[in-house]
Amino acid sequence: MKTLFPPYAHPSPCLELDADTWIVREQPGDRRTLHQSLGRIDLDWGSRSLADVLTDVDAWRADGVEGLFLDRAPAGSGGVGPVALTVRLAARRGLHRVVLNPGVPTHPLYRDLGVRICTFEGPWSAYQSWDGDGVRPGDGHIVHGVPAPLLTAARRLMGRRGAGFGLATDATPRLNAATASRTAG
Repeated sequence: MKTLFPPYAHPSPCLELDADTWIVREQPGDRRTLHQSLGRIDLDWGSRSLADVLTDVDAWRADGVEGLFLDRAPAGSGGVGPVALTVRLAARRGLHRVVLNPGVPTHPLYRDLGVRICTFEGPWSAYQSWDGDGVRPGDGHIVHGVPAPLLTAARRLMGRRGAGFGLATDATPRLNAATASRTAG
């Protein structure tokens, strides 16, 4: 069963991809497909230094991705300046497709950046009761932990709520390496 709501997906060898799907890659050099890809940069809610973020931008540019997925982005007005600078510098390096993922509605100034914004990221249990305040049609929704039999229903709900892109998945959020090794053994 396809768990995608194009054009965003975490990389997974199990996913069937189509022309509208974009893969978010975790690290330069981990290309598993020749499919369109975005390089993930963790903004750590705005606490990473601009120099470190720009080092990541340059690494992704050298890797040949088509754009960037700015994950764990700040949503408040105080983060707009550094995010705007990152978006401008990425564009100067030829990375024009940028997705901003604060996972919540943002301050209105982020709308002026000309990027796609994910305004929901969370578990299926929260998405079902989410009121959608502060979002606009076309925003992205990332819903995880959807029971496999309900994936189609989740994707339909995303569409009814005006999601322009996103992901509905039965997977749980990213596991860190220590957690993954404990659960694998």
